[in-house]
Amino acid sequence: MRNDALPEAWSILRDWLPEDLNERARSDGFFQRSRGLSDAELWLRLILMHVAGGLSLKQTVVRARELGLAQVSSVALFKRLRRSQKWLQGLTQHLLAVQQKKLGRFDWPYRYRLRIIDASNIQEPGSTGTDWRLHYSIRLPELTCDHYELTDDQGGEKPGRYSFSPDELVLVDRGYSHRAGVARVLNAGAQVLVRWNPGLFPLEARHGQALVQLPRLRALGEGQAAECPVQFVWNQKTYPLRLGALRKSQLAAKRALRRAQRKAQKNGTHAQAEALELTGYVLVLTSDTTLP
Repeated sequence: MRNDALPEAWSILRDWLPEDLNERARSDGFFQRSRGLSDAELWLRLILMHVAGGLSLKQTVVRARELGLAQVSSVALFKRLRRSQKWLQGLTQHLLAVQQKKLGRFDWPYRYRLRIIDASNIQEPGSTGTDWRLHYSIRLPELTCDHYELTDDQGGEKPGRYSFSPDELVLVDRGYSHRAGVARVLNAGAQVLVRWNPGLFPLEARHGQALVQLPRLRALGEGQAAECPVQFVWNQKTYPLRLGALRKSQLAAKRALRRAQRKAQKNGTHAQAEALELTGYVLVLTSDTTLP
């Protein structure tokens, strides 16, 4: 089992949170009875192990016992999780307020309603593959789900499942990095921020010129970033975007390269040298030219 309890990082995370965790938990209805585990900090760690750490409810409580954190049942954790929305929302607002105070107020993202779209694979007990796929949309910073859809394992990740409005900034990962989906978001008047997958999303330099990127990227030092204007064409319409690139650390680049090589080997394909080199960078596309 993976170490998803964040034992070393928890002290850092705790410093970001308000001192009155227990008081907030009580006032927000997370604690409704005096009996049982009433340590808000421990409950938050369990919730993060489950939600952010990728552990099931049963795995979370087993891991908690192994680490000596708490003796609770998966049913108890599930019930607490159902009562946690208001409390977690308040903690998120606290974190945003602290960061705003440190960094100062800026135009973005207050001009938009932020929305994250993703999908999660679901396996039934005893299954060896994906049985179901849950597609969902979450609003930030409220962390509220405004859309969900359950499909079988053939249900692809695509923005076509959702409706968009002009006041939205849509954040999506590489699974949604294709021209048809991004065009749908932009045609609705919304903005998009997406991890670029070069193999699935062909780009051009502005005015239709060939995009030559590697020489410029190679000049970046570790942690350095660069950007350039690009465009793509879909259904005979041209869409302007901005491509941002950040050079990964050597360790992160090696890990990304190994993942790409393993994926190609598993799929029985041969990864192109350029595609493998691009795994050493974080590549992001956005339609909003004002984003920092």
